[in-house]
Amino acid sequence: MRLALPKPSTVDLMPGASLSLVLVVVLSGCATSPPADVNNVCNIFDDKRGWYEDARDAEKAWKSSIPVMMAIVHQESRFVANAKPPRKKILGFIPGPRPSDSYGYSQALESTWEGYQRSAGRYGADRDDFGDAIDFVGWYNHQSYRRNGIQKTDAYRLYLAYHEGHGGYERGTYRSKDWLLGVARKVSDRSASYERQLAGCRERLEKGRGWFDWF
Repeated sequence: MRLALPKPSTVDLMPGASLSLVLVVVLSGCATSPPADVNNVCNIFDDKRGWYEDARDAEKAWKSSIPVMMAIVHQESRFVANAKPPRKKILGFIPGPRPSDSYGYSQALESTWEGYQRSAGRYGADRDDFGDAIDFVGWYNHQSYRRNGIQKTDAYRLYLAYHEGHGGYERGTYRSKDWLLGVARKVSDRSASYERQLAGCRERLEKGRGWFDWF
């Protein structure tokens, strides 16, 4: 992710301003950059300190597996914190409005996010915070289990409900969307891949937890 900093001509720094201020800004931007390798869940957790703990906490809270949740986040945002849907094109080249207000790692709509905040009691949760986003995905999968009877290991159907909404899933709106069925298969395949990868590093991740991982 490219860090957008103000142009030097527009910044009025105090004489002798500390370089640490600039470093804080730069480091803040780096903290929200996506993992270098989004195709390997072990590499993701090695790259992003604290993400494994966040995913594990969501797994414990909602009984939704880490590979399933991570595969959904991958599909929705590729782990980009401030991801937004692309703008529609007017006359083929003029940037128009975005199709929705979905935002962040989970691409949750604002109204759905507010429902999550009320239901889970997480009123301070932010869509561009990974810990909050992965918890949201776990919560949503839990609702899909309760409302639609989808098993929490069924990444294919969980994603269909995630994309179409619980009401849309009940009505079967996905049945006429071949492209969406294809995407759901990709999510299912990625979940299976993540599961195999995590089996080889989970013990190490658990043992490697230390005080630094909390920052």
